[in-house]
Amino acid sequence: MPEHLRDFHVVTCEHGGKRIPAAYVDLFHGWQARLSSHRGYDRGALIMARDLAAALQAPLVTSTVSRLLVDLNRSLSSPQAWSDATRALSPTSKQAIVSRHYAPYRQRLMNTVAEAVAAGQRVIHVSSHSFTPVLDGQVRNADIGLLYDPARPGEVALAARWKAALAEHSAELRVRRNYPYHGKNDGLTTAMRRCFAPSEYVGIEIELNQALVLAQPRLWRQLRRAVVTTLASALR
Repeated sequence: MPEHLRDFHVVTCEHGGKRIPAAYVDLFHGWQARLSSHRGYDRGALIMARDLAAALQAPLVTSTVSRLLVDLNRSLSSPQAWSDATRALSPTSKQAIVSRHYAPYRQRLMNTVAEAVAAGQRVIHVSSHSFTPVLDGQVRNADIGLLYDPARPGEVALAARWKAALAEHSAELRVRRNYPYHGKNDGLTTAMRRCFAPSEYVGIEIELNQALVLAQPRLWRQLRRAVVTTLASALR
């Protein structure tokens, strides 16, 4: 790849909100608590994504429709793509949701990446997520997770540089790689890897502990600044 061409950056947030479109509100009667919980959306992820996109001057692809309608970060063949509220819908109803909400989101990112690759650029994709501090009684012992595919050298290198930059900038933060999930699990970055070579596409998911998202506003702002500053450093 020509060295004079800069990397192209894109930021996404698949679980940015808990909104249920009007056509499907009746399916979620009594679901307010679940919609407002980590099951409904990734608290803080959209704000983080906006900060990253602004700092990188990067395109931002986001959704504020709840993952409980359809999970944009899952393959449609995955049982996790549909919630208890939508799993039993007819194939026609599911296809309507896919056509209106799922496919356009994925296609927008695909087009953005494909255009940059066609122009000879390598794409750095950062997908913004957050995780609940306790899941099924298990305490998650990390503040930040960096998820990537260990088989992709560019992703390994960027995750290592970002982790090192975070350690230097904010030594108190517990930063772990491929935690609390594995970066090569079913997800949007994994789908993109199937379409683009390692030399063309680098996908990293950042996972923030929601305990920090819900901390004092000053601490939450500090965390976001640390994430933005250290990513910029890692990219240099």
